[in-house]
Amino acid sequence: MKRKLKKIALVFFLMFVAIQFYQPKQNTSSSFDIGKNFANNYNVPPSVLNSLQIACYDCHSNNTKYLWYDYIQPARWFVESHIKNGKEELNFNEFASYSNRKQRSKLEAISREIKSGNMPLSSYKQLHEDAILNETQKQEIISWIEQTINKEQ
Repeated sequence: MKRKLKKIALVFFLMFVAIQFYQPKQNTSSSFDIGKNFANNYNVPPSVLNSLQIACYDCHSNNTKYLWYDYIQPARWFVESHIKNGKEELNFNEFASYSNRKQRSKLEAISREIKSGNMPLSSYKQLHEDAILNETQKQEIISWIEQTINKEQ
């Protein structure tokens, strides 16, 4: 029985080592269309932009800052899944390519998600404490979005 458990443990260990050799393409881009970038199309106050970059850009842009554990499988698959889903929903680097209606809708969604506490995801905040927005940061972002939307009307 002990020998069988050792063999099973060895198989799992070898599988774990083997999957480390598969590393999905990183979500990093040194060349993207600056004209489509969120910050270049809106007059975003530096404090608001900084808060959004720290709390949102890892999953909602073309440039993720990977941490050491993001290179360990199967955690990497989980991270890449979050990034893929996040970018499908909102990509700050592609924001200006959205229609005006979609941009407004995305701004409203950002505000709504921050108000409800749904974003950033709790699983993300557990590993990225700096992404936890305090009440001042939340209010700055929400106020800026409301002002921006009201200007466009």
